[in-house]
Amino acid sequence: MPQHRGAEPDIRRYYTEVFAEADRLDRTPQGQLEAYRTRDLLTRLLPAPPADVLDVGGGPGAYAGWLAAAGHRVHLVDLVPAHVAAARAAYPGIDATVGDARKLPLPDDAADATLLLGPLYHLPDRADRVAALREAARLTRPGGPVVAAVISRNAALMDLTAQGRVDERNRHLLREEYATGVNDPRTGFTTAYFHRPEQLVDEFVAAGLPAPAVYGVEGPLWPLLNALDTGPAEQLFADAVVCAETFERDPAVLGASAHLLAVARTGAGGSRPAGG
Repeated sequence: MPQHRGAEPDIRRYYTEVFAEADRLDRTPQGQLEAYRTRDLLTRLLPAPPADVLDVGGGPGAYAGWLAAAGHRVHLVDLVPAHVAAARAAYPGIDATVGDARKLPLPDDAADATLLLGPLYHLPDRADRVAALREAARLTRPGGPVVAAVISRNAALMDLTAQGRVDERNRHLLREEYATGVNDPRTGFTTAYFHRPEQLVDEFVAAGLPAPAVYGVEGPLWPLLNALDTGPAEQLFADAVVCAETFERDPAVLGASAHLLAVARTGAGGSRPAGG
């Protein structure tokens, strides 16, 4: 079992030496579905442009670039220096800096909206995830949305099974991961935590935010898309989008998505976290 504390070097190494994040959302049908649905949800949940959007854990800028093109003023922050360099090169119109989601050198109320579309699933300790959410709330102006994405507890076993990659070497790791939520890097992914929907709600509340609205991003058909190599031009992809939209708030189906997206507005009930 990996050590939770000091996971940052493993995460930096994974995204610098092992895995190319820049084209992840374009590489597979599931990535394309994730991107389509996440952008649709953000369009509904974020203030109309122009707004100041803080994209914490924004990677090489897949969403930051899209938001900037829509007219938002975007500040991207990421733990991985290579991601920040890539975002600066690809999207000169955004501000990109290296930083840790748990403590950022930015003033209170710095943004109209704050995104955490990656940090929560790279923080295995609950206290760190709550700290990242509390920091996002501090940085967001009253009434603005804090939007966070997590990986579903069910995703890894569903994904690897659909790919035919579950065997005796990794089956017990995946079952342990399903039981605890903590990913073992021997499964092929880096240090990570996978959520149940109710845990995501609990962590928002623990951070001083209101109970969030939780959305299933990909819906229940996403494993089929990769297994059948079904792209956006095909009917099954369109049907998967409709299915995801239909079930996006159904608590009985949320966990079938690969990713969950939660949103709560600062100052909308609960106590506002103190400035730090």
